[in-house]
Amino acid sequence: MVNRRLFQVFLAVGFAAVSSVSLTAAVAATRADEITEARNPLTSAADVAAGAKTFRSHCASCHGLNGEGGRGPNLASGVFFHGSSDPDLLKNISDGIPGTEMPGLFYSPDRVWQVVAFIRSLNAGKKTIQASDVARGALLFNNKSCRQCHRVNGEGGRLGPDLSDIGRIRSVEHLRAALIDPNADVRQRYWVVSFRDAYGKSQEGFLMNEDSYTIQFIDMNERLHSASKSGLRDYTVEKTSKMPSFKDSLSSSELEQLVAYLSSLRPKGGAQ
Repeated sequence: MVNRRLFQVFLAVGFAAVSSVSLTAAVAATRADEITEARNPLTSAADVAAGAKTFRSHCASCHGLNGEGGRGPNLASGVFFHGSSDPDLLKNISDGIPGTEMPGLFYSPDRVWQVVAFIRSLNAGKKTIQASDVARGALLFNNKSCRQCHRVNGEGGRLGPDLSDIGRIRSVEHLRAALIDPNADVRQRYWVVSFRDAYGKSQEGFLMNEDSYTIQFIDMNERLHSASKSGLRDYTVEKTSKMPSFKDSLSSSELEQLVAYLSSLRPKGGAQ
């Protein structure tokens, strides 16, 4: 009797598993069949608003509330490096992008189309960056010694972030804010450690790693060091930026030119 009952349970579980697999396959097939539009069919104001809600609940943690970029790339520029057509965006959002941190968003195509509509709206009506502003911004970048800490296309220092594709990652608004108030967003990689060693010599650099017994840091000459904490005195970690603010050292037009140059820095080649 017990064996017969167990057989019935196993049989029921087997049917449930087969049904689940079949249902999943059917849903996937339905989604694949529905992705046949050449252009987004859902672009009304109501669709954009609905897409904004989905985006801000599922995508903003990486891409920012308004697509300005963060952990994920800037989506407000209207430039996409894994395909820029509406079907490309639908596929990338639905399935994710292999080899990146971008996961798939398992929703019906209609709901994903609304997210596409919202992303498209982020770039609507934005002014085009002038080539003359980019050129003047490049001169400012060099004249203000930015290259001393930042690399662009393999040239420059390594103390600050590599800016070779910063225009893809960050929005114009984010770049402007970073130039005016560098302390507003300082990542842990750029916290500054300072102390006096066992010989009384003052040391300072960017904190790379820290545990209970040792620290590793890069000094201002880009040399890597490791030190035992037991012999350190006046040990402090500053969570502020070494980068100066350009709020008072640049005119408003110069600031916009420098922002234009930084926004122009994007990977060469690839779909846009």
